[in-house]
Amino acid sequence: MGKRILQRRRGKAGIQFRAPIKGKIAPVRYPKEGADGQATVTAILDERGRSAPLAQLKLDRNRYTYVPAVAGMSVGQQVTVGPTSQVSGGNIMPLSRIPEGTRVCNIEIRRGDGGRLVRASGTSAVLFSKANGRAIIKLPSGKNIMVSDVCRATIGEVAGGGRREKPFLTAGARHHAMRASGRVYPRMRGIAMAVVYHPFGGGRHQHPGKSTSTSRNAPPGRKVGLIAPRKTGRKRLARASAEVSK
Repeated sequence: MGKRILQRRRGKAGIQFRAPIKGKIAPVRYPKEGADGQATVTAILDERGRSAPLAQLKLDRNRYTYVPAVAGMSVGQQVTVGPTSQVSGGNIMPLSRIPEGTRVCNIEIRRGDGGRLVRASGTSAVLFSKANGRAIIKLPSGKNIMVSDVCRATIGEVAGGGRREKPFLTAGARHHAMRASGRVYPRMRGIAMAVVYHPFGGGRHQHPGKSTSTSRNAPPGRKVGLIAPRKTGRKRLARASAEVSK
């Protein structure tokens, strides 16, 4: 009798499969609305499981907040928060006050949510256009989204660009990096396993041996492969059969 496959064990959401809490510094978000003014970068920190460094901003009355650091930010730099800020790297402004074509990061989806989009290292979005209280933003993926122009964003590009250019060199280094972010590593193909370990395992050759489409209501030990797919197969075959029918 085989062991429970990884998909089934992860389905229980055990603590061994969760991103670790240890090593986290603080929630990363903008100051509350109304706390506009000058802030000082007091430290550049590295948080476990986060690709970009964090900037510790000291507000008035010894209040602190943490935001993703932008490229070129340094300790002691003055950062302005609010609509009266200038368009300079690190400043936090509403989208309505940012000129079109400016590169921004850490963008709010809803007003006051503290920043949700474009927070990975080396990423930035472009403020494409503004009209009727809405702003169109081009994300690093190339997708365009529309948000309210009262949402805030940070001027500049998230620091840490080029992080992926350095190889891991050892399997241990990659293991710890994946462990810190709670990712599955290493990933093994189901067809390469024994039949007792995976539904697609076994056989004289590496092939599933059955349909890879799986029901949405399949039990955890069988819910592998293409889960409730809309389409399978090759589109060109369907097109060719349609032409033959004509």
